[in-house]
Amino acid sequence: MWRSARALEVPFGALVASDPSEGVQVLRAADAKGLTSHDCAFSSRAPFPFDAPRRTELYELRLKGHGFERASAHAPGTTENLVVASGRVTIGVGREVFQLERGDAVLFPADQEHTYENPDLDDAVLYAVITYASSTGS
Repeated sequence: MWRSARALEVPFGALVASDPSEGVQVLRAADAKGLTSHDCAFSSRAPFPFDAPRRTELYELRLKGHGFERASAHAPGTTENLVVASGRVTIGVGREVFQLERGDAVLFPADQEHTYENPDLDDAVLYAVITYASSTGS
């Protein structure tokens, strides 16, 4: 679905939108929208409701031991801010490579191809905040 969203030039959240609700919303982990890579090495969970346009989205990312994921470029002007909650990861942005450990963060222009790689046996958990240039986000 992520590739379909990119091909349509819309944020991923726009493809999995739900009905809007008012007031406080509790989002149970089991009910969160998510996606998993074809080899199950990478998974993404969105702990926010997909009910209104937004410029910013938050995702919990899990990368299995020795897992690798290649992400297509997002819409022009999009940025991604990652923080490592557990494990270690190698983030590739264009031709640059960054080694991150627990607690480290990186902010990069996500309108270019980027990669996530886990060099260890244990799973890694990251949190990603994606900010779109316009309010056409999910």
